[in-house]
Amino acid sequence: MNDSSANTNAKADPDNRRLGTATAQGYMPGFGNDFETEALPGALPVGRNSPRRCPYGLYAEQLSGSPFTAPHATLERSWLYRIRPSVKHVGRFAKIEMPFWKSAPNIVPDVVSLGQYRWDPTPFPKQDVTFVTGMRTMTTAGDVRTQVGMAAHVYLANASMQDEFFYNADGELLIVPQHGRLSIHTEFGKIDLEPLEVCVLPRGMVFKVDVVDGEARGFVCENYGAKFTLPGRGPIGANCLANPRDFKTPVASFEDRDDACTVTIKWCGEFHRSEIDHSPLDVVAWHGNYAPYKYDLRHFAAVGSITFDHPDPSIFTVLTAPTAEEGTANIDFVIFPPRWLPQANTFRPPWYHKNIMSELMGNIHGQYDAKAEGFLPGGISLHNCMLPHGPDNDAFVKASNSSDEPVYLDNTMSFMFETRFPQMVTDFAANEALLQDDYVDCWKGLKKRFDGTPDGDWSEK
Repeated sequence: MNDSSANTNAKADPDNRRLGTATAQGYMPGFGNDFETEALPGALPVGRNSPRRCPYGLYAEQLSGSPFTAPHATLERSWLYRIRPSVKHVGRFAKIEMPFWKSAPNIVPDVVSLGQYRWDPTPFPKQDVTFVTGMRTMTTAGDVRTQVGMAAHVYLANASMQDEFFYNADGELLIVPQHGRLSIHTEFGKIDLEPLEVCVLPRGMVFKVDVVDGEARGFVCENYGAKFTLPGRGPIGANCLANPRDFKTPVASFEDRDDACTVTIKWCGEFHRSEIDHSPLDVVAWHGNYAPYKYDLRHFAAVGSITFDHPDPSIFTVLTAPTAEEGTANIDFVIFPPRWLPQANTFRPPWYHKNIMSELMGNIHGQYDAKAEGFLPGGISLHNCMLPHGPDNDAFVKASNSSDEPVYLDNTMSFMFETRFPQMVTDFAANEALLQDDYVDCWKGLKKRFDGTPDGDWSEK
């Protein structure tokens, strides 16, 4: 095994960097930047992408995340300089089954997706599962073959991927940890991830995942469509929400080892495995803008009203995956972080509504203000398009009788995978996950308060 150290021509984080290891740590700041980084000095060719002979006897290879002729603003590509080209990282494919990982369209005849649903945290299985084999799909939307829509998963992992590698040809993966840390080894470098951080792994990139704390659970949004980008801020201007400088892309590191390994590929909703005799994480240097990244949700700068009412929840969008229809997202990734609520004479929790978007929510930490009871960390709720939802009775009564004093909403971090397409509930979600059969009862106590007088009936219950 050949140890590698990390050098970079873009600014790295020196406090989070260890030199002289096979998976050197370090990150380069910025969203969508053109980065360049090398794990051995002089490994990057100068002034050209594909010289006749690359330094160190490496192979030049491009990984493209967009069509070659896409507009410049949407071009995504990186040049990799690796010990072996990727055609050596796959052999003869053998189809395998991943019974709990589903892709759209996945319509189960006996499962009704119309409704308001909520689940308790998914328990860990008794057998060993990795990040890949422990994937459990909750909903699917759109069509993986036409590259529209998404799938929402829960990952459960109590074993590391030792000599097992994976890449997803169907879409990029947005990973949202809820319990336990992950160490993600990618072709581009290493990402350490903990709860309250998220990361995005691009379509077609090879990686493996180590479990740091013995077990890990979290959420995954598999994006079939256009890749995630930052939302337009509009009148907000140049700052706040998720600032570009807070996104971190790993510096180059590599493995040079000749061991029996497997590579599993997800392609058009099916899984295939290949056996190889070396590690595919052999990229010694790379440059470009198609790369993995992570983001700390605690850096999100929330904005809101400082007079009355509150804006639409779109002000909490961290990332968006657009469609061809302007302003209508294939996916929005939205969070509800700690924040001040200062609005005067305002019902401060989310209001009751029906929405053209389908909303899958997950609780990472603490309490969600519109559902103080029953929505546990690790839990999930689903409110499909044009189905009404909103605060439960207790939250409504409390907010309706509150004062105008500013309140700091603490001990909370929930998120939403929101898509334009209906989310279809899987067989696992309907029949094996811990579905709360009494969830709809949380609105049962909402009584008639109209009594024919302008003041109405505002008694507590």
